[in-house]
Amino acid sequence: MNKIISFIKREPVLFAAILLALLAFIFIRPSPSLCLEAIDFRTLAILFSLMIVIKAFQSQNFLNIIAAKLLRLCKSERGLYFLLTYLVFFSSMFVTNDVALLTFVPITLLIFTRIGMPALTIVVLETLAANLGSCITPMGNPQNLYLFSYYGFSAGQFFLLTAKIAVPSFLILAVIILFITRKKQNEADAFKGNLLQSQLSFLTVDFRTFFYAADFIICLLTVFHLVNYIIMLGFTILVMLICNFRLFKKVDYSLLLTFCGFFIFTKSLSTVQVFSDFIKSMLSSPVKTYLTSIITSQVISNVPAALLLSGFTTNGDMLLLGVNVGGLGTLIASMASVISFKLYSNSEEGHSPVGKKYFGIFTIYNMILLVILGLAVYII
Repeated sequence: MNKIISFIKREPVLFAAILLALLAFIFIRPSPSLCLEAIDFRTLAILFSLMIVIKAFQSQNFLNIIAAKLLRLCKSERGLYFLLTYLVFFSSMFVTNDVALLTFVPITLLIFTRIGMPALTIVVLETLAANLGSCITPMGNPQNLYLFSYYGFSAGQFFLLTAKIAVPSFLILAVIILFITRKKQNEADAFKGNLLQSQLSFLTVDFRTFFYAADFIICLLTVFHLVNYIIMLGFTILVMLICNFRLFKKVDYSLLLTFCGFFIFTKSLSTVQVFSDFIKSMLSSPVKTYLTSIITSQVISNVPAALLLSGFTTNGDMLLLGVNVGGLGTLIASMASVISFKLYSNSEEGHSPVGKKYFGIFTIYNMILLVILGLAVYII
């Protein structure tokens, strides 16, 4: 029982996916052929390949060296806030929101500890930036990758939609930073000679770097339907077997299993007429789809919300916007938010009286931004 409780705490979304899939097997009894039909193997293959190639680049310290070089440019608190926030914002477009936070939140905690400043606000901003920046590209987060494939968006259609999130969120983050640092703008040389100017990081470049770069390019080409996913998957496996087979252990297989569980559950539910009719009524118009996807994301997180609702609506554009905006709000609306919360809570500051305020400040920022951005995206 203790092991089960530990598993639920460690992987709550995966547990929910497995439980729902089991309930579907017990009460709906889908056929094996329906279950196989439900699983989107293309999305799983791309997700697997992107996860492992990103781990490969992490093993060569690429993000850390970029961060270290850029951090030396900072001379004030305002500059530091802008740099860290937008580093996460832009990097999350390509390495996913959770990887961006796993990389930069520890760096941020180290920097702010060394310079004697609380990191609570900047970690909250980085979490917002990760969830917003990752909305912009298909590979930025799992729900985008899935919806891009499921609805067959062209690159142009997709980026025109996500620009509705990108532009206002970019500006809103800037306004927040300017407001937070409004009394500190004259500290031009506040950080001169400290960690920001002396931090060192070492980059590992060898023959593997070429193969990792080639694999990442092939992954991107596959996302945009220019390379067959089976070819991409075979190339990825071959590259990792040659370059670093240990990376297979670092893939988040729980996320892949979560997708499988929700694929089976939602496909099974679609065969139940009463439930299918109810969900379809909740998604019967663009505005209903948008609101339902935002609200559902607050309760079950935006990735499961995308998987659950996609099978019941043809309003793919509003569902895409809704689950991405819906990543704001509650702590569980996006699993990336949970990651940064855990990283901060486990830090020295997280155990201090200041750290106890994290949940409240996180919720205030997220709820305000959810309302503002939700209205802006819909109006645009």
